Parts: sequence; structure tokens; C-alpha cells
Amino acid sequence: MDLRKYIGEATEYDKKAMLEEKKPKSWCKSVSAFANGKGGVLIFGITNDDEVIGVEAPEKVAEKISETITAKLDPIPDTTLKFEVVDGKTLIFLEVAAGSQTPYYYVSDGTRIAFVRVGNESNPAENVKLRELVLRGSNYTYDSLVSKFELSDYAFSKLRAAYKKSTGNSFVDSDFESLGLVEGQYLTNAGALLADDSPVRHSRLFCTRWNGLTMTSGTMDAIDSKEFSGSLILLLENGLNFITTNSKKKWKKLADRRIEMPDYPERSVLEGLVNALIHRSYLELGSEVHIDMFDDRLEIYSPGGMYDGTKVQERDIYNIPSKRRNPVIADIFNRLHFMERRGSGFKKICEDYAFAESYTDEKKPRFISDSDNFTLILPNLNYKASRKNVGKNVGKNVGENVGETLNKREREILRLIANNPSITQEELAAVLNITVRTIERNIQSLRTKNKIKREGSHTKGTWIIIK
Repeated sequence: MDLRKYIGEATEYDKKAMLEEKKPKSWCKSVSAFANGKGGVLIFGITNDDEVIGVEAPEKVAEKISETITAKLDPIPDTTLKFEVVDGKTLIFLEVAAGSQTPYYYVSDGTRIAFVRVGNESNPAENVKLRELVLRGSNYTYDSLVSKFELSDYAFSKLRAAYKKSTGNSFVDSDFESLGLVEGQYLTNAGALLADDSPVRHSRLFCTRWNGLTMTSGTMDAIDSKEFSGSLILLLENGLNFITTNSKKKWKKLADRRIEMPDYPERSVLEGLVNALIHRSYLELGSEVHIDMFDDRLEIYSPGGMYDGTKVQERDIYNIPSKRRNPVIADIFNRLHFMERRGSGFKKICEDYAFAESYTDEKKPRFISDSDNFTLILPNLNYKASRKNVGKNVGKNVGENVGETLNKREREILRLIANNPSITQEELAAVLNITVRTIERNIQSLRTKNKIKREGSHTKGTWIIIK
């Protein structure tokens, strides 16, 4: 059965064989997740194997669905019920609109849980995501909130210089308020992030040029390593300089001109790093943007997945609407000409690669995200695997290297395991101040990426890091 002709190609959906009246959470969590995300459809009368079994007495079931939503969801999301007859059997389609009063909670026995979509599952929103939902429902964003830092205590020479260069006008004091950088005498979070000596300590950039094709734990395996802090403008400049310093530029001479052949297209790198800095989640304390350079690729990692909760690898890169996690910062970067028009960054990255002299389909940029992380992988256009590397099966193409991409939390888990191979998942959760469920997902990801394995039992076994 092709459900897409009933619900649309881009619609999120869940399936339920029947309405479980005694277990409303089994389907209400999807209603909550859809309302907290970009909307979706819950279909009753079809199994997970796409077997159409239909719904008996659909009018009564629909009435019960409406009653349960009213009783169990707070606030009550906008929903629409409709019937579809498929193979002579009636299905109930519960359409849930993307909500503006987030978070939408499932309520039971005094307990309130907000759910979000993670892939094709509806999971409880963790602290950072919940705070983001609260801000969205209050019509605020992180960068628009007022901080505890006073304007008079900070300098903005980098912002003033960039503003003058891009607009031709001097940055005057009234611009702080008109651009959303101050409220009264206090900086907004956007203002704090753009101050020369930014007081937002987790706004940092870690850059590493690794020796080879993979990331390893030894410091001697890094050819170059830098850590930067300060204004977002300074982070951008330093990040671009680090990439330039650790890249090469070939050229080819023609009869009438010379063709430049850099490892990475300049505009693609700029768009990728700008995206990481302005769209990252600054609610993720203790995390930062990373640039990891390998022989065959450049990876730019930022905390926080897609703002609407979707996975970028499942989207059409050329048709992703602009949803800005930090609109104040985005507007300023747009004024400073650091980014293209809204919503065109991903498209620009791919187009610049496609126009490169040495581009092939295997060199296409890759975008990967989950609920907590975003990674852009830019292939080195001039990299060619040596015979020696091919023989050792390490000269892989970028598509195969994607599986080796580690996010910040996975790196930290590997470090903790290296120091204590007997550490349990519960202990890892306690050290990192996250839930055991989150640790389980990270461990499974590391297993899938062939980074770790377990020997022995859950309580008495040890972790083995696979080199």
C-alpha cells in the first residue's frame, strides 16, 4: 500500500492497528511530537507491516480519539479527523498541525511529558529541546533573550569594522538596539555572542588537522590544533584562516588563462562555517563547534540538529525552507554579507562544488543530522587515494567515511571509556549529566560506526575501543 497518495510525499506519519483506549500514551505521544514539530498524520487501521485491517465502528472510534486528545493533551493541538476507504476497509486519518503554543504535553496522573520526533519515533523531549520548545511557544529565541551582561562592560571593534566594510556606514550606538543586541543597558544573548571578548564561554571553535583519514585519540596524530573564543565574527575569521592554512590550492594552465583548483570551494566553506555558528544550539552547555580536517575531507560539526526536528539527510537539500534557530544573529550575518539570502546556504554549498573543475558525483557534500547534532562533510576535491591506502581499505570515498563521523558527545564517551573500560551506561549518564536513554542511543551509534564493542555482561563486562 502506498500511503503517500493519501497523506502527501513530505508528511511525517505513524501507524496504529487499533485505538488502544487503555494505553492512550501509545498514540498520544505521536500527537504531542507532531504538534511540537512540523505536524504529521496518525493512521488508525493499518499495521506496521502496512496490512490494512480497517477500523470497526469508525465514527465511535473517531469520537473517542477527539475525547482523549482533549483530556490528555495540554494545550490542545489543532487536529482534523477524516476517513479513507482502502480495499473496502475504513482507515482513520488524524492530521496534527504544527503548533504555535509549544510545548504540547501528554498529561497522565499529574505527569506532563512533551514528545518530539527522532527519526520515525516519538521520544520524550530532553532538557535542551524542552527549553527550546518553551522559547518557541513564548515567541522568543535564545539569541533574543536579555543576558546579565551590561553593554558598557564590552567592546565591539570586530562588529564595528565588519559593519563598516559591508555597509559603508559607521556602526552607531543606536544600531545596538535596532539590531536586537541590547535591551536597556543589558546585552541580549546575540549581543553577548558578538562582543569582542564574548562572555558566553561555550561559544568556542575547536579546529584540528588530523594526520590521515580517521580521528584517533592520540595527540601526536594531529598535525595542527587550535582553540578559539571571542566574538562570532572572530570565530568565523579564525576558522576560515585555519582551513586555508591547512589546505592546498592546485592550478591548471590553459592557453588563455589559469584555473584555480582549491581543495575546498571558498564559498562552500564560508557557508558551512557560518551555518554552524549561527544555527547551532547555544542551549547545549559544554559543547562547541568543531572543524576536523582529514586528508580526504573536511567536517564541520555544530551542536543541535535541524530546528524543525527533521533529519537533513532525509530532506531535499535544494528545497529546505528557512527556519532560523537564532534569527537575530542570522539577520546580522546577512547584513554583514557573511551569508547568502535566507534558506539558500545548503544549495549554495552544493552548487559551488558542482561548478568546481575537479568535481565528480563522489565528491558531493554530505549533510547529516539527528535531534542533537549537525555535521557537514566537504570532500577534498584534490584528494586521490594512494595504492597503499586502497590496499589497506582506508582510502574510502566520503560516503563510506560518513559512518566514522563522531559528534561531541560520542567523542566524550570514547574518552571516558578509554580512561575506564569498565564504566557502565548508568555511570556514563551520571558523568555527562544526561539520561540513560540518551546514553543508550549514543552507545548504539558508536556500535553502528564500529567504534566500540562490549565483552562480557552488562554489569561486569568491559568496553573495547576499535581502532
